[in-house]
Amino acid sequence: MKHIDAGVLNVGYLETGPASGWPVVLLHGFPYDIHAYDEVSPLLAAEGARVIVPYLRGYGPTRFLSAATPRSGEQAALGADLLALLDALQIPSAHLAGYDWGGRAACVVAALWPERAKSLVSYNSYNIQDIAKSGEPDTPEKEYGIWYQYYLQSERGAAGLKKDRRAFCRLLWKLWSPTWKFDDATFARTASSFDNPDFVDVVIQSYRHRMALAPGDPALAGIEQRLAKQPNISVPTITLDGATDGIRPAGTAAQAAHFTGHHEHRVIPNAGHNIAQEAPRAFADAVLAVRTW
Repeated sequence: MKHIDAGVLNVGYLETGPASGWPVVLLHGFPYDIHAYDEVSPLLAAEGARVIVPYLRGYGPTRFLSAATPRSGEQAALGADLLALLDALQIPSAHLAGYDWGGRAACVVAALWPERAKSLVSYNSYNIQDIAKSGEPDTPEKEYGIWYQYYLQSERGAAGLKKDRRAFCRLLWKLWSPTWKFDDATFARTASSFDNPDFVDVVIQSYRHRMALAPGDPALAGIEQRLAKQPNISVPTITLDGATDGIRPAGTAAQAAHFTGHHEHRVIPNAGHNIAQEAPRAFADAVLAVRTW
Protein backbone atom coordinates (compact mmCIF):
# COMPACT_ATOMS: atom_id res chain seq x y z
CA MET A 1 0.00 0.00 0.00
CA LYS A 2 1.24 3.45 -0.95
CA HIS A 3 -0.03 6.84 0.17
CA ILE A 4 0.11 10.24 -1.47
CA ASP A 5 -1.37 13.66 -0.75
CA ALA A 6 -3.59 14.56 -3.69
CA GLY A 7 -5.91 17.55 -3.54
CA VAL A 8 -8.00 17.36 -0.36
CA LEU A 9 -7.08 13.73 0.32
CA ASN A 10 -4.31 11.48 1.41
CA VAL A 11 -4.99 8.63 -1.00
CA GLY A 12 -4.20 5.02 -0.31
CA TYR A 13 -3.46 3.09 -3.49
CA LEU A 14 -1.82 0.00 -4.90
CA GLU A 15 0.65 0.12 -7.77
CA THR A 16 1.48 -2.87 -9.94
CA GLY A 17 3.73 -3.28 -12.95
CA PRO A 18 6.79 -1.40 -14.19
CA ALA A 19 7.17 2.23 -13.11
CA SER A 20 7.99 3.08 -16.74
CA GLY A 21 4.95 1.27 -18.09
CA TRP A 22 1.91 2.78 -19.80
CA PRO A 23 -0.22 4.25 -17.01
CA VAL A 24 -3.72 3.00 -16.28
CA VAL A 25 -5.92 4.00 -13.33
CA LEU A 26 -8.57 1.49 -12.22
CA LEU A 27 -11.41 2.94 -10.17
CA HIS A 28 -13.81 0.98 -7.97
CA GLY A 29 -17.44 1.70 -7.19
CA PHE A 30 -19.91 1.60 -4.31
CA PRO A 31 -20.02 -0.55 -2.26
CA TYR A 32 -16.74 -2.13 -3.32
CA ASP A 33 -13.03 -1.32 -3.07
CA ILE A 34 -9.69 -1.95 -4.76
CA HIS A 35 -10.00 -5.74 -4.37
CA ALA A 36 -12.36 -5.60 -7.34
CA TYR A 37 -9.20 -5.38 -9.44
CA ASP A 38 -7.16 -8.14 -7.78
CA GLU A 39 -7.27 -10.22 -10.97
CA VAL A 40 -7.38 -7.37 -13.48
CA SER A 41 -4.20 -5.64 -12.31
CA PRO A 42 -1.77 -8.53 -12.96
CA LEU A 43 -3.30 -9.12 -16.38
CA LEU A 44 -2.56 -5.53 -17.35
CA ALA A 45 0.85 -5.44 -15.65
CA ALA A 46 1.86 -8.49 -17.66
CA GLU A 47 1.23 -6.39 -20.78
CA GLY A 48 3.54 -3.63 -19.56
CA ALA A 49 1.06 -1.41 -17.71
CA ARG A 50 1.80 0.70 -14.68
CA VAL A 51 -1.44 -0.01 -12.82
CA ILE A 52 -2.71 2.47 -10.21
CA VAL A 53 -5.68 1.37 -8.08
CA PRO A 54 -6.78 4.00 -5.52
CA TYR A 55 -9.29 3.82 -2.71
CA LEU A 56 -11.95 6.46 -3.35
CA ARG A 57 -12.80 9.11 -0.76
CA GLY A 58 -14.57 7.49 2.18
CA TYR A 59 -13.06 4.03 1.62
CA GLY A 60 -10.24 2.07 3.20
CA PRO A 61 -7.14 4.04 4.21
CA THR A 62 -7.92 7.15 2.13
CA ARG A 63 -8.41 10.14 4.42
CA PHE A 64 -9.36 13.79 4.16
CA LEU A 65 -6.48 16.13 4.99
CA SER A 66 -8.75 18.64 6.73
CA ALA A 67 -11.72 18.24 9.04
CA ALA A 68 -13.21 21.32 7.36
CA THR A 69 -13.54 19.70 3.91
CA PRO A 70 -17.17 18.71 3.20
CA ARG A 71 -17.61 14.94 3.13
CA SER A 72 -19.11 15.06 -0.31
CA GLY A 73 -19.61 12.09 -2.62
CA GLU A 74 -20.92 14.15 -5.54
CA GLN A 75 -19.70 13.45 -9.05
CA ALA A 76 -17.60 16.61 -9.19
CA ALA A 77 -15.70 15.46 -6.10
CA LEU A 78 -14.92 12.08 -7.62
CA GLY A 79 -13.67 13.66 -10.83
CA ALA A 80 -11.63 16.28 -8.97
CA ASP A 81 -10.05 13.55 -6.83
CA LEU A 82 -8.96 11.61 -9.90
CA LEU A 83 -7.51 14.72 -11.52
CA ALA A 84 -5.63 15.58 -8.31
CA LEU A 85 -4.25 12.03 -8.12
CA LEU A 86 -2.91 12.24 -11.67
CA ASP A 87 -1.27 15.55 -10.78
CA ALA A 88 0.23 14.20 -7.56
CA LEU A 89 1.66 11.17 -9.38
CA GLN A 90 2.92 13.43 -12.18
CA ILE A 91 1.02 11.48 -14.82
CA PRO A 92 0.12 13.87 -17.66
CA SER A 93 -2.32 11.44 -19.25
CA ALA A 94 -3.50 7.93 -18.39
CA HIS A 95 -5.85 5.22 -19.55
CA LEU A 96 -8.90 5.39 -17.27
CA ALA A 97 -11.20 2.51 -16.41
CA GLY A 98 -13.91 2.10 -13.81
CA TYR A 99 -17.43 1.20 -12.85
CA ASP A 100 -20.14 2.73 -10.66
CA TRP A 101 -18.62 5.65 -8.69
CA GLY A 102 -15.22 4.95 -10.20
CA GLY A 103 -16.62 4.89 -13.71
CA ARG A 104 -18.24 8.24 -12.96
CA ALA A 105 -14.89 9.72 -11.91
CA ALA A 106 -13.32 8.44 -15.13
CA CYS A 107 -16.16 9.81 -17.27
CA VAL A 108 -15.92 13.22 -15.60
CA VAL A 109 -12.21 13.54 -16.30
CA ALA A 110 -12.56 12.20 -19.85
CA ALA A 111 -15.37 14.66 -20.59
CA LEU A 112 -13.96 17.81 -18.97
CA TRP A 113 -10.21 17.22 -19.28
CA PRO A 114 -9.83 14.94 -22.33
CA GLU A 115 -6.11 15.70 -22.56
CA ARG A 116 -5.68 13.73 -19.30
CA ALA A 117 -7.39 10.58 -20.62
CA LYS A 118 -5.67 8.51 -23.28
CA SER A 119 -8.67 6.17 -23.37
CA LEU A 120 -11.70 5.20 -21.31
CA VAL A 121 -13.39 1.98 -20.24
CA SER A 122 -16.70 2.77 -18.58
CA TYR A 123 -19.15 0.28 -17.16
CA ASN A 124 -22.79 1.38 -17.63
CA SER A 125 -21.68 3.75 -20.38
CA TYR A 126 -22.18 7.51 -19.86
CA ASN A 127 -21.92 7.73 -16.10
CA ILE A 128 -22.35 11.49 -15.64
CA GLN A 129 -25.50 12.33 -13.71
CA ASP A 130 -28.16 14.67 -15.11
CA ILE A 131 -29.12 16.13 -11.75
CA ALA A 132 -31.54 18.64 -13.25
CA LYS A 133 -33.69 15.75 -14.41
CA SER A 134 -33.28 13.64 -11.27
CA GLY A 135 -36.86 14.31 -10.21
CA GLU A 136 -38.32 12.76 -13.35
CA PRO A 137 -39.73 9.27 -12.66
CA ASP A 138 -38.58 6.23 -14.61
CA THR A 139 -40.49 3.01 -15.23
CA PRO A 140 -41.68 1.18 -12.11
CA GLU A 141 -39.25 -1.66 -12.82
CA LYS A 142 -36.27 0.70 -12.93
CA GLU A 143 -37.47 2.64 -9.88
CA TYR A 144 -37.66 -0.62 -7.97
CA GLY A 145 -34.02 -1.31 -8.84
CA ILE A 146 -32.82 1.85 -7.08
CA TRP A 147 -34.84 1.40 -3.88
CA TYR A 148 -31.63 1.87 -1.86
CA GLN A 149 -31.26 5.43 -3.19
CA TYR A 150 -34.69 6.38 -1.88
CA TYR A 151 -33.96 4.66 1.44
CA LEU A 152 -30.79 6.72 1.88
CA GLN A 153 -32.69 9.99 1.42
CA SER A 154 -34.31 9.44 4.82
CA GLU A 155 -32.79 9.77 8.28
CA ARG A 156 -33.98 6.20 8.87
CA GLY A 157 -31.85 5.10 5.91
CA ALA A 158 -28.81 7.03 7.11
CA ALA A 159 -29.18 5.48 10.55
CA GLY A 160 -29.60 2.04 9.00
CA LEU A 161 -26.40 2.37 6.98
CA LYS A 162 -24.50 3.58 10.03
CA LYS A 163 -25.91 0.81 12.23
CA ASP A 164 -25.03 -2.09 9.95
CA ARG A 165 -23.12 -0.97 6.89
CA ARG A 166 -21.75 -4.45 6.21
CA ALA A 167 -25.14 -6.15 6.06
CA PHE A 168 -26.52 -3.34 3.90
CA CYS A 169 -23.64 -3.54 1.43
CA ARG A 170 -23.67 -7.33 1.32
CA LEU A 171 -27.35 -7.23 0.37
CA LEU A 172 -26.52 -4.90 -2.52
CA TRP A 173 -23.77 -7.25 -3.70
CA LYS A 174 -26.31 -10.08 -3.85
CA LEU A 175 -29.03 -8.06 -5.56
CA TRP A 176 -26.75 -6.42 -8.11
CA SER A 177 -24.78 -9.55 -9.04
CA PRO A 178 -27.32 -12.39 -8.87
CA THR A 179 -25.10 -14.90 -10.69
CA TRP A 180 -21.90 -14.14 -8.74
CA LYS A 181 -21.33 -16.71 -6.00
CA PHE A 182 -18.88 -14.81 -3.80
CA ASP A 183 -17.85 -16.30 -0.46
CA ASP A 184 -17.56 -14.81 3.02
CA ALA A 185 -13.81 -14.23 2.71
CA THR A 186 -14.22 -12.30 -0.54
CA PHE A 187 -16.77 -9.99 0.99
CA ALA A 188 -14.79 -9.57 4.22
CA ARG A 189 -11.68 -8.41 2.31
CA THR A 190 -13.64 -5.50 0.91
CA ALA A 191 -15.99 -4.85 3.84
CA SER A 192 -13.16 -3.58 6.02
CA SER A 193 -13.00 -0.57 3.67
CA PHE A 194 -16.45 0.47 4.85
CA ASP A 195 -15.03 1.08 8.34
CA ASN A 196 -13.51 4.32 7.06
CA PRO A 197 -14.77 7.08 9.42
CA ASP A 198 -16.11 9.12 6.49
CA PHE A 199 -17.82 6.26 4.62
CA VAL A 200 -21.37 6.89 5.82
CA ASP A 201 -21.23 10.67 5.39
CA VAL A 202 -19.77 10.43 1.87
CA VAL A 203 -22.30 7.80 0.78
CA ILE A 204 -25.31 9.67 2.16
CA GLN A 205 -24.23 12.95 0.57
CA SER A 206 -23.61 11.23 -2.75
CA TYR A 207 -27.08 9.73 -3.01
CA ARG A 208 -28.82 12.86 -1.78
CA HIS A 209 -26.87 15.22 -4.02
CA ARG A 210 -27.59 13.22 -7.17
CA MET A 211 -31.31 13.73 -6.53
CA ALA A 212 -30.81 17.46 -5.86
CA LEU A 213 -31.74 16.95 -2.21
CA ALA A 214 -28.42 17.97 -0.64
CA PRO A 215 -26.05 20.84 -1.38
CA GLY A 216 -22.69 20.18 -2.95
CA ASP A 217 -19.25 21.32 -1.91
CA PRO A 218 -19.07 25.04 -2.85
CA ALA A 219 -15.48 24.53 -4.01
CA LEU A 220 -16.76 22.12 -6.68
CA ALA A 221 -19.66 24.21 -7.96
CA GLY A 222 -17.83 25.18 -11.14
CA ILE A 223 -17.28 21.54 -12.07
CA GLU A 224 -20.92 20.67 -11.37
CA GLN A 225 -22.02 23.55 -13.63
CA ARG A 226 -19.96 22.10 -16.47
CA LEU A 227 -21.35 18.62 -15.86
CA ALA A 228 -24.90 19.95 -15.89
CA LYS A 229 -24.43 20.57 -19.62
CA GLN A 230 -23.99 16.80 -20.08
CA PRO A 231 -20.72 17.14 -22.01
CA ASN A 232 -19.86 14.52 -24.60
CA ILE A 233 -16.80 12.27 -24.31
CA SER A 234 -14.42 12.39 -27.26
CA VAL A 235 -11.61 10.06 -26.13
CA PRO A 236 -11.48 6.45 -27.45
CA THR A 237 -13.96 4.51 -25.32
CA ILE A 238 -15.23 1.00 -24.72
CA THR A 239 -18.42 0.86 -22.68
CA LEU A 240 -19.55 -2.27 -20.90
CA ASP A 241 -22.73 -3.74 -19.49
CA GLY A 242 -23.18 -6.93 -17.51
CA ALA A 243 -25.95 -9.12 -18.86
CA THR A 244 -27.16 -9.97 -15.35
CA ASP A 245 -26.75 -6.54 -13.73
CA GLY A 246 -29.42 -6.19 -11.04
CA ILE A 247 -29.56 -2.38 -11.35
CA ARG A 248 -29.42 -1.91 -15.12
CA PRO A 249 -30.87 -5.14 -16.56
CA ALA A 250 -31.81 -3.45 -19.84
CA GLY A 251 -28.27 -2.21 -20.46
CA THR A 252 -26.99 1.22 -21.46
CA ALA A 253 -26.28 0.92 -25.19
CA ALA A 254 -28.74 3.76 -25.88
CA GLN A 255 -26.24 6.24 -24.40
CA ALA A 256 -23.86 5.83 -27.34
CA ALA A 257 -24.56 9.33 -28.67
CA HIS A 258 -22.57 10.80 -25.77
CA PHE A 259 -19.37 9.24 -27.15
CA THR A 260 -18.18 11.24 -30.14
CA GLY A 261 -14.83 9.52 -30.62
CA HIS A 262 -14.07 5.90 -31.50
CA HIS A 263 -16.55 3.93 -29.40
CA GLU A 264 -17.55 0.31 -28.94
CA HIS A 265 -20.17 -1.16 -26.60
CA ARG A 266 -19.82 -4.67 -25.18
CA VAL A 267 -22.24 -6.78 -23.14
CA ILE A 268 -20.51 -9.28 -20.86
CA PRO A 269 -22.54 -12.48 -20.37
CA ASN A 270 -23.17 -13.86 -16.90
CA ALA A 271 -21.75 -10.74 -15.23
CA GLY A 272 -23.46 -8.36 -12.81
CA HIS A 273 -22.68 -4.91 -11.48
CA ASN A 274 -19.26 -5.66 -9.98
CA ILE A 275 -17.92 -6.24 -13.47
CA ALA A 276 -14.18 -6.16 -12.78
CA GLN A 277 -14.34 -8.77 -10.04
CA GLU A 278 -16.90 -10.97 -11.78
CA ALA A 279 -15.34 -10.89 -15.25
CA PRO A 280 -11.71 -9.76 -14.83
CA ARG A 281 -10.53 -11.13 -18.18
CA ALA A 282 -13.28 -9.30 -20.09
CA PHE A 283 -12.54 -6.07 -18.22
CA ALA A 284 -8.79 -6.33 -18.84
CA ASP A 285 -9.38 -7.16 -22.49
CA ALA A 286 -11.41 -3.97 -22.89
CA VAL A 287 -8.58 -1.88 -21.42
CA LEU A 288 -6.02 -3.58 -23.65
CA ALA A 289 -8.16 -3.16 -26.75
CA VAL A 290 -9.04 0.50 -26.37
CA ARG A 291 -5.46 1.59 -25.68
CA THR A 292 -4.46 0.47 -29.18
CA TRP A 293 -7.00 2.68 -31.00
